[in-house]
Amino acid sequence: MGVFEEGRSAVITGAAGGIGLAIARACLSRGMRVTIADRDGERLERAAVALSEAAPGRVAHAVCDVSDAASVEGLRDAALAMHGPVDLLVNNAGIGRASKPWGDRAAWEATLGVNLWGVVNGLGAFVPGMIEAKREAAVVNLGSKQGITNPPGNAAYNASKAAVKAVTEQLAWEFRQIERARLSAHLLVPGFTFTGMTAGDATEKPAGAWTPDQVAERMIEGVEAGQFYIICPDNEVDWATDRKRIAWGAGDVTEGRPALSRWHPDFGDAFKEFLGR
Repeated sequence: MGVFEEGRSAVITGAAGGIGLAIARACLSRGMRVTIADRDGERLERAAVALSEAAPGRVAHAVCDVSDAASVEGLRDAALAMHGPVDLLVNNAGIGRASKPWGDRAAWEATLGVNLWGVVNGLGAFVPGMIEAKREAAVVNLGSKQGITNPPGNAAYNASKAAVKAVTEQLAWEFRQIERARLSAHLLVPGFTFTGMTAGDATEKPAGAWTPDQVAERMIEGVEAGQFYIICPDNEVDWATDRKRIAWGAGDVTEGRPALSRWHPDFGDAFKEFLGR
């Protein structure tokens, strides 16, 4: 029996809109029961009502600030009371605030609080119970290509997503140490996706962006295939280009190039040649 089978239970944070809401829809379409969470109570209520119209009796919701461990524990208690053992945990909640490596401490604290501590709090609240239940289960944490290639301009966001990558890799290793455990960890890495966080003032999806529903389907495909790194392309950047960008970034370390050499004026031509352009 797979994680996405009818009757299974999912908990998704940051699910009042965007990718989180799309994942909830995808889970419900497969007959699952879903608990959605968000700190925006009004948007969350609207999302829950809309989901419940399509899937009566299978949707629960709880206002939750993932940066607060007690709030996440409350989410866990609500999910268990409504739908029983959790088979799929999606730590999706995230924010992005422009920041430099120095200054603007509030932006750093808010970004790390949601993007990193939100994941750590989710793991602390849910994983012990998932281990104890001895059921097939999966944890999906939301990463970002910015946490891998680290483009200039948003230090706090990039740092938070790089940390989520490291935490999720450690989680996968820990799961492998548990004898006969049927637990899996996955890092979902969206490409350019049209959501409230990326849209700005735009009202129509840019041609280059994926929809949240495409990301949700890619996530399910990746989990079912047993993939740890579930990297999403988009309509602008294909997987071959993503692979080269990731490899070039790693090469800064192994080849002794300057930090972030992809954006360094002395290495622009070499990077283009590496891409085959």
